[in-house]
Amino acid sequence: MRLLHKIGLGLSLSAAVLTGAVHAQQQQFVNVLTGGQSGVYYPMGVALSQIFGKDIPNARATAQVTKASAENLNLLQAGRGELAFTLADSLSDAWKGDAEAGFPKPLDKLRGLSATYNNYIQIVANADSGIKTLADLKGKRISVGAAKSGTELNARAIFKAAGLSYADMAKVEYLPFGESVELMKNRQLDATLQSAGLGVASIRDLATAVKIVVIPVPADVVTKVGDAAYQVSVIPANTYSGQTADVPTAAIPNFLVTHSGVSDDVAYRMTKAMYDNIDTLYAAHNAAKAIKRENAIKGMPVPLHPGAERYYKEVGLIK
Repeated sequence: MRLLHKIGLGLSLSAAVLTGAVHAQQQQFVNVLTGGQSGVYYPMGVALSQIFGKDIPNARATAQVTKASAENLNLLQAGRGELAFTLADSLSDAWKGDAEAGFPKPLDKLRGLSATYNNYIQIVANADSGIKTLADLKGKRISVGAAKSGTELNARAIFKAAGLSYADMAKVEYLPFGESVELMKNRQLDATLQSAGLGVASIRDLATAVKIVVIPVPADVVTKVGDAAYQVSVIPANTYSGQTADVPTAAIPNFLVTHSGVSDDVAYRMTKAMYDNIDTLYAAHNAAKAIKRENAIKGMPVPLHPGAERYYKEVGLIK
């Protein structure tokens, strides 16, 4: 009797292990690579992970804090994520293999999923720093984002076009948005350059704590960058507390990117789930309201994933 009990127990355990193994095989991991928690990528990534968790069968969806564009693209190439946010110029540099931008070899596994919204170059200074123009940044202390992040690559491009270099500054810090703002509040920095969606939490926070000046990036400087990803634009008046007028700047498109190792079915489901639940994304951050399905494949610097392509054909965006 005891032997039969042991056999029965053994069979039950084997069945449980087998069931667990099958369940593990069926589970689909969807890791969304974002950026710093005080930026725009992160709240959007959290919203997407929640959408995927509900809409993709057996999905275990997460949003990962990262240093944004460049790190995200390198992680995707290594298969350490299924979806990532990135700036257009970083994506183009990654596809070509631009060593100076942090991509020693072309990242050939990258595949496009959708265009999203524009980042705006937002250079903000403490009002008492005396900084009113790009030229006034000479001899000042500034943070330009994490080293070789999309923001930092934008900073290099804008400063070069304006005839400036990091050597002209008294101090250059390579810090995420939130840390940059804390140093500005403590008067340890004079300015910060943040490439993000309009109304980014970090600058909103700064503008409520100290009086700020948003520094213009003139149209001729944007043109001198010489990259089609950089578009002449404006930060509308009253985007931030104390900013009472439109401020000219550069806008750069953002994209959602996956990789060739992600199955066509999962890429299709991610694309469909995002657009089926676009209101959830809009609620995550005001910048998301610029995401329109009709713009999804405009300017994509890498090949579209076949799964995403299937969705766009289904909805008539691709004939």
